[in-house]
Amino acid sequence: MRRHRTHNNSSAESEVNLTPMLDVVFIMLIFFVVTTSFVKESGVEINRPNANTAQQQESANILIAIRPNGEIWIDSRAVDIRAVRANIERLRAEFPESAVVIQGDKNAQIGPLVRVMDQVRLAGITNVAIAAEAQ
Repeated sequence: MRRHRTHNNSSAESEVNLTPMLDVVFIMLIFFVVTTSFVKESGVEINRPNANTAQQQESANILIAIRPNGEIWIDSRAVDIRAVRANIERLRAEFPESAVVIQGDKNAQIGPLVRVMDQVRLAGITNVAIAAEAQ
């Protein structure tokens, strides 16, 4: 007696179920988006001064750059000294536990740096650091 094999060409048996793989991919995507810290850059390249006591600061959400000609940059745009406080207050509302790092060019004058620090402190942030290169 000969057995005949029946070939059932059912599409349900031949398909690969991609739903579990897509679930894993979406869960990984959500994980990476949630754990990523978004850092806002100041928007300009600064030559930082050297310092023997420079330390790495781990949490700095707000960066302010001061160029050699006295221009102040926050969030990739030039800001007038009178608008620094308002910008810092806005950024502080986004990042309540924020710290500020002022990146002053080594050829910048001290006057704009002191005025920016004053505006940052008037905005309510006491965790202020000045960026420097370690020697």
